[in-house]
Amino acid sequence: QVQLVESGGGLVQAGGSLRLSCAASRSLFSFGAMGWYRQTPGKQRDLVATIMSGHNPNYADSVKGRFTISRDNAKNTVCLQMNSLQPEDTAVYYCSARSGFASYWGQGTQVTVSS
Repeated sequence: QVQLVESGGGLVQAGGSLRLSCAASRSLFSFGAMGWYRQTPGKQRDLVATIMSGHNPNYADSVKGRFTISRDNAKNTVCLQMNSLQPEDTAVYYCSARSGFASYWGQGTQVTVSS
C-alpha cells in the first residue's frame, strides 16, 4: 500500500515562505506524475503544481513565479517551496501521486497565511 506523508505546513505572515515535503513509501520512479493540490472548506480540490520525470513542472497560474515543485528521487520526496505567500494561499495542501490508473493522496497539511 502506498503512503504519502506531508509535512511543513503551518502559520506564516503574508510575504513569508514555507516548504512542504511529501515522503513516499516507495520509489518515485514507480509513479508517473506527482503533485500538490490544495483545498479550502466548501470548495473543490485544485491543482497547485505537478512534476513528472523528464517533463517541465506544471503550475497553476495563481502560483507561477512564487512556488517551486521539486523531487528528490534518492529520498523518495517531493517538495513544494512556497514564497511570497498571500492570505489567499491559505488551504489544506495535499500531496498526490499517480501510478497507472491509481491515484494516491496524503492526509493533507494546513497552511495558513495571515495578513
